[in-house]
Amino acid sequence: MPRQPKQSPRHKPDIQLPTSYNDLPFTQIRTQHHTKDASVIILTLYRPQNHNAFTDTMQAELESAYAMFDVDERVRCIVVTGHGRIFCAGADLDDGFGEGVSGEGAEAVTEHRDGGGRVALAIHHCRKPSIAAIQGSAVGVGITMTLPMNIRIAASTAKIGFVFARRGLIMEAASSFYLPRLIGHSRAMQAITTGSTYLATHKVWDGLFAEVCEKPEQVLPRALELAEEVAANTSSVSTYLMKELMYRDRGSPEGQHLLDSRIIFELFGSP
Repeated sequence: MPRQPKQSPRHKPDIQLPTSYNDLPFTQIRTQHHTKDASVIILTLYRPQNHNAFTDTMQAELESAYAMFDVDERVRCIVVTGHGRIFCAGADLDDGFGEGVSGEGAEAVTEHRDGGGRVALAIHHCRKPSIAAIQGSAVGVGITMTLPMNIRIAASTAKIGFVFARRGLIMEAASSFYLPRLIGHSRAMQAITTGSTYLATHKVWDGLFAEVCEKPEQVLPRALELAEEVAANTSSVSTYLMKELMYRDRGSPEGQHLLDSRIIFELFGSP
C-alpha cells in the first residue's frame, strides 16, 4: 500500500493530499514530481491552443494546487513554467469578465476578488518557496502571478509586459504592491504608463529577474537546479518567515528590530 503523505499541523480537513502529484485531474495545469520524494514539484501552465492564457478554471486549479503544496510536508519547492514557447499570454479575453456588478448572480462590489489576486495570495501565503521559470513571453496576469514568487528566471528572448493601460484595464493580482517593491517606483511607473512589452534583458526590469538565460531551453533546467539546492539545504519555515519580514516592514530599523526579535524568540521557543 502506498505510503500516505504526512500533513502539517496547518492541514485543513477539506484538503486531500495526493499520494502522487503526477496524476491529478487538472485540465489547465500539469503537476509532476521532479524528485522521487516530491520535494521539488514542477507546475506547468497548460493550455497549448491558447498560449497558456489565464482563465477561471486555471485560477481554481492553481489555488487548489497551492493549498496542497502549503500543507504537504513532502513538498519543499515549486517550479512554475509554461507549456511550449509562451509562458502565459495573460487573461483569456474570450472568457469575458463575468457579470460584474449587474446581472443575475452577480457579486457585490465588496465581495468581488479578482482571480489573479486570489492566485497571487495563494502563492504568497504558501510556506514553500516558488521559482518562476519564464521560458517565453509573459504579459498581464502572466507576469503579475509570478511577482509573489521567491525567484524569477527568464529567457533573454522573453517579452514581458504590464499591458493594462493599452487594454483599458488596471493592474491586478496585487501587482501594485509587489512591482514597485521589486524594481522601484520609477521603473514600475514606466512599465505601467507605456503598457509596452520589453525583453527580459531591458533595464526597466532591473531587479525583477534573479537570472536571465540566453536560450529558452536553459530556463527550466536552471530553475530546477536552484530548486534542488533549496530543497536539500534550507528550512521552509525560515524562508517563509524571512519573506514575510521583508514584505511586512515596520517603517524603521527600530520597528523592524522589534518584529525580528519577537519572531526569533517565538521560533527558538517553539516545540
